[in-house]
Amino acid sequence: MVDIVLGSKQTDQSIEGQFRECRAYAERMGYTIVGEYKDEHLTGTSDNRADFQRMIEDSNKKTFEAVLVYQLDRFSRNRYDSAIYKRKLKKNGVRVLSARENISDDASGVLMEAVLEGMAEYYSVELGQKVERGMKINASKCLYIGGYITLGFKIVDKKYTIDEQTSPITLNAYKMYDNDHTIEEVREYVNNQLKIIDKRNKKGELVQYSKGAIRNLLADKRCMGTYIYKDTETPNAIPQIVDVNLFNRVQERLEKNKQSPSRLKTTNDYILTTKLFCGHCKDMMVGICGTSRTGKRHAYYSCNKSRKKLCDKKNVKKEDIEDIVVKEARNILTDENINKIAETVVKLAEQEKDTSTLKRLQNLLNQNEKQKANLFDSLKVCDIDSVRKSIFEEMVKVDAEHSDIESQIQVESSKKINLDETQVIYFLTKMRSGDINDIKYRKMLITVLINKIYLYDGHAIIFFNTQDKEYKVKVPTIEEAEVRTNDTSAHQRRICSNFL
Repeated sequence: MVDIVLGSKQTDQSIEGQFRECRAYAERMGYTIVGEYKDEHLTGTSDNRADFQRMIEDSNKKTFEAVLVYQLDRFSRNRYDSAIYKRKLKKNGVRVLSARENISDDASGVLMEAVLEGMAEYYSVELGQKVERGMKINASKCLYIGGYITLGFKIVDKKYTIDEQTSPITLNAYKMYDNDHTIEEVREYVNNQLKIIDKRNKKGELVQYSKGAIRNLLADKRCMGTYIYKDTETPNAIPQIVDVNLFNRVQERLEKNKQSPSRLKTTNDYILTTKLFCGHCKDMMVGICGTSRTGKRHAYYSCNKSRKKLCDKKNVKKEDIEDIVVKEARNILTDENINKIAETVVKLAEQEKDTSTLKRLQNLLNQNEKQKANLFDSLKVCDIDSVRKSIFEEMVKVDAEHSDIESQIQVESSKKINLDETQVIYFLTKMRSGDINDIKYRKMLITVLINKIYLYDGHAIIFFNTQDKEYKVKVPTIEEAEVRTNDTSAHQRRICSNFL
């Protein structure tokens, strides 16, 4: 008996259907459901989901042994997030199970899962790119493309139009601030006016502005007729609420009263997290920032235990080890290997279709049909009304059972992973031709193809999801990396990419 929790997302209707299949799967497998987590109307491309985060946090309590999802992309369509959170669950002894994808826990199952999740993320990104192209087309026409609507405007046929109710509020807010009223006084005025006109949001809640929202309103260039799409501004492209001179005076006062900004934080994507391990003590390596002897800030990977003085593993520069691993991951995608991976994954998918549950249901259906045929034969030769009635009633029951078994077979069959080699080859070929400097592309290469890396001082052992063979590559120490940075010779610059 395994204690599990169910997880899902998307619309109310699809959530209920997904939970039905998850419950049915749990019942067939003999799992005990101890909880359910769902995030309605939220996408799996983001990990910013309240119940998802609560589920990750609750795994620390060790009250369940597995998380059952409708299918893998319902856990996350972002492979990097998927790897991070699966690692957290694994540390707490929790597995991620899929109700629709019967994936084994052996090496072949790891490869199949990696490819399936990678494809899910690829098509999600591809869809995002198509949406982005559509937004650019609308933006070129200065049309509304979604998001927050600045107070004072309304959208009519995707065009910015002056809102006769709220535009005077915005104009007066600018005039008040220009006449030395404080942000708090402007906020109080705006909120009182919104109460009077009973301005409400989509949830039916009364709209009320914070001081930060008032500052944003007073700095919004759309108020002076400028259309904004990302970093592109188009002056005089939409109706004007505030004239340019008033807007500029308000900006000067905002700038004068602006508080000192907080220090910028250094952020780095450590794409080898959960994949990179210390070759000395086998503990995980984590990303840190530090200052070299030249005073320059650098990002490193450091052994967890070495930070506690329990291991003598030296740090390695982030860009060095990541560039090496990304390069080797990309190199593994030869035509020959792509074809082998596609063949293996599709073969595994076919094997998964032939489940024991499906066989059992098919046997039950065959027995049911034999029973129905026997009853029909008995009905033909029987001439006693009471017996014929009893046989007929039994046939009705058998018919109902037949329909029920067929429904179960349909549910079980829907779990089949339908892949063909062309799909997988297309996906992997796209991966091979991506932009090596694009962070999303680098993450996908790592998370789909890399199983684990053991890092030693001077070299690393890379294990790929595609095969058991290990690759040994040279990795420069920090000292070597600094020499390479300062040395202009091509030989020194190539030191990090040579095989041992």
